[in-house]
Amino acid sequence: MNMFINLFLFPIFLTLQDLSNKKNNFTQIITEDDLSIEMVFIPEGKFRMGKDTLNSYDYSPSNDVEVSSFWISKFEITWDIYQLFMDQTNFDEKSDFSRADFIDKIDGLSGPTTPYVDMSFGMGKNNFPAVNMTHFAASKFCEWLSSKTGFYYRLPTEAEWEYACSDEMDNLKIDDFAWNRYNSDEKYQKVGQKKPNIYGLHDMLGNVAEWTADIYNKDVYSKKRKKNPFESGENKYPRVIRGGSWDDESSNLKSYYRSFSTKELQRRDPQIPKSLWWNTDAPHIGFRIVRPFNKESQKLKKMFWNYSD
Repeated sequence: MNMFINLFLFPIFLTLQDLSNKKNNFTQIITEDDLSIEMVFIPEGKFRMGKDTLNSYDYSPSNDVEVSSFWISKFEITWDIYQLFMDQTNFDEKSDFSRADFIDKIDGLSGPTTPYVDMSFGMGKNNFPAVNMTHFAASKFCEWLSSKTGFYYRLPTEAEWEYACSDEMDNLKIDDFAWNRYNSDEKYQKVGQKKPNIYGLHDMLGNVAEWTADIYNKDVYSKKRKKNPFESGENKYPRVIRGGSWDDESSNLKSYYRSFSTKELQRRDPQIPKSLWWNTDAPHIGFRIVRPFNKESQKLKKMFWNYSD
């Protein structure tokens, strides 16, 4: 599949605060309908990734890891922003993406087909987190946003996600910070209603679980990777999911807990082959985005944006 976008010089929409100091938080403006994404700066640093416990299954041995600076969205991506992505890139997923005329038509980017059911499952869309998209679709949202704004966005790596989540939340009263099985009324909630963590990020635990860029590897921590670890790969499954959701036990909402995707997320999809864009059984999975502070190579961008070549 060859639908890589060359990022041209697009109009830049940033707050004056960001222009005066690149290490400040900023708001990424999306021109249509006054939509925007608040981005929070996370300074580079070292932390202990994972947890050494008697019951640790896939998050040990813990390692000291160094992470470079990045910005991460303050909230999970909401339906209003995701709907714009859907509207502007709504092409037949069976199209031949390698055809030159098709690539010219859409600047090399395809998007999700209109789902045959309401993918919010009636839980709400106005300022609620978008859910049920595949890992591929979440990656393509980042590519679309990069093309639209002229700034590079992607999914967070597993290490970036855990660093930004911060283990200080593991020792706090979880109901103050996270929607879970016992306080969510059996559905996701509007973003930003719970207290933020020390970086000012909302809903890092609970509400909806979040896609990361990494391929899941049960034994990856034994590699003792030291700086900006990222487990790359082209497989559709399994991909790392972090944070837990509204449907999880409060005791399972920890910064170090790891989950992963399986084919069961599309169990009720009647299509053959299964959809590239939608899961039918993931009303608990959404995502947030990252903008790296340091430049990344075109090869790495393609890897993060889910290319097979």
